[in-house]
Amino acid sequence: MRIAFLTAPEGVEQVELTSPWQAVASTGETPQLISTRPGEVRAFDHLDKAETFPVDSTVSDTSPEEFEALVLPGGVANPDALRTDPAAVAFVRAFFEADKPVAAICHAPWTMIEADVVRDRTLTSWPSLRTDLRNAGATWVDEPVQVCHAAPGPLVTSRKPDDLPQFNEAMLREFGRVAA
Repeated sequence: MRIAFLTAPEGVEQVELTSPWQAVASTGETPQLISTRPGEVRAFDHLDKAETFPVDSTVSDTSPEEFEALVLPGGVANPDALRTDPAAVAFVRAFFEADKPVAAICHAPWTMIEADVVRDRTLTSWPSLRTDLRNAGATWVDEPVQVCHAAPGPLVTSRKPDDLPQFNEAMLREFGRVAA
């Protein structure tokens, strides 16, 4: 099973990338880093530059059909950049159109708002996205993790890095996987 992790070239919150990545890898599945440009992505630890990670493929060189699920890590700059990239937005929308599971944490729902896939769904996120999500037709809840089974496909959302244990557990469950 291949799982796509979509990030912008810069600004992904490192722990929101690495913790779910390790959770997916612990099941024996293959996480793949997808970005809008080839090369590397620069992660951040809140506002401080952190590590770089090699990009496996770009949104224009791959297809959602190649993956079974999608993970959208947060960070403020990451989803803000993704939501302005038409290919990234189309990549996200395609997972929903194909009924594939999606997991998003922190500010990542911004990209889903742009893809117009949150309407009539219940989500959680970083609290500052509450109004954005409500304006896009979603119901926002303040919970460590929220799983929404409204069609199309399961959606797992979470608020912040402190919620990663619950997020990873729900993500693996909805992806049909458990840690090895």
